[in-house]
Amino acid sequence: MRRLRIVIPILLVACTRAAVPSVAPAAATANSLAEITNGFDARVQRDVATLRAATNAFHDPAAAQAAGYPIAPKCVDDSTMGGMGHHYFDRKIYDDTLDIAHPEMIIYAPAPGGKMKLVAVEYVVPFRLRPSTSTPPRLFGQELKRHEEFKYWYLHVWAWEKNPAGLFADWNPLVKC
Repeated sequence: MRRLRIVIPILLVACTRAAVPSVAPAAATANSLAEITNGFDARVQRDVATLRAATNAFHDPAAAQAAGYPIAPKCVDDSTMGGMGHHYFDRKIYDDTLDIAHPEMIIYAPAPGGKMKLVAVEYVVPFRLRPSTSTPPRLFGQELKRHEEFKYWYLHVWAWEKNPAGLFADWNPLVKC
């Protein structure tokens, strides 16, 4: 059923494109799967490949918006740790289910010329459905982290932009807002 939710709204992209930031060419900005997953076991490599296949269309922010990820105006960064980017959050899937092919957030970083480039995703599970005192959920062989301020479990995956801080790090020193 989720695939219909993604496919049908894409027909509306032409009508909404003017309101969506332009996209940096994917081939020029995305790192290869081997670069992203170097040093990880075959299971993590397979899971990241699945994630990349599922989010490949989202190199175009208009496609992400049409699929239920609204535009995020604020770019998140830190003066010492680097940045994360703009988090496009699909609140319809903000539940206790973790699905590699359907991350709750798609993350874009500013690119040259005012464009946006797909760099990462974030998975989240709210504390109201899985309390912060319970065993952390796991995905990609990783335990999700607690975000006490926003009251959810979370995991970043830098599936499209190599992060010198690590594939699952919160901040990327190369991302600047």
